[in-house]
Amino acid sequence: MLTFRSATPADLPFIIALIVEDSVVDTGDDPANAMHRDYTNALAAIDADPNQEMLVAELAGEPVGCFQLTYIPGLMRRGMWRGLVEVVHIRADKRNLGLGTRMMEEAVARCRAHNCSMVQLTSNKKRLDAHRFYERLGFLKSHEGFKLYL
Repeated sequence: MLTFRSATPADLPFIIALIVEDSVVDTGDDPANAMHRDYTNALAAIDADPNQEMLVAELAGEPVGCFQLTYIPGLMRRGMWRGLVEVVHIRADKRNLGLGTRMMEEAVARCRAHNCSMVQLTSNKKRLDAHRFYERLGFLKSHEGFKLYL
């Protein structure tokens, strides 16, 4: 059975390794530096914010995936809240077992519990398998995303 819990600093090597393993671009992240204060400070900021969650998915007590949720208030659509799902990763040896679907179901359920009326995410244009996965779950390609790195 897949369970979910808040990430702790001890999970950072696992999370950073997943990000690096699953990335289609060079993120500059290095699992060897996972306990660097930049990462621990980022996790502490997530933990301190009631509108943020960094979660670890476990199978039989073993970490197998992770995702981050951000609950965003807005003025559009009569003050509709949106849930933003990011950093969705699952270990390569645990893919195609239905765990990713279960992770996304958990993400959507948590967004509902926070009164979100929409769940949104972005996925790198190179991740075509991920796009098909999200579309199977009912997500629509409704917008084009843009980023400006500073």
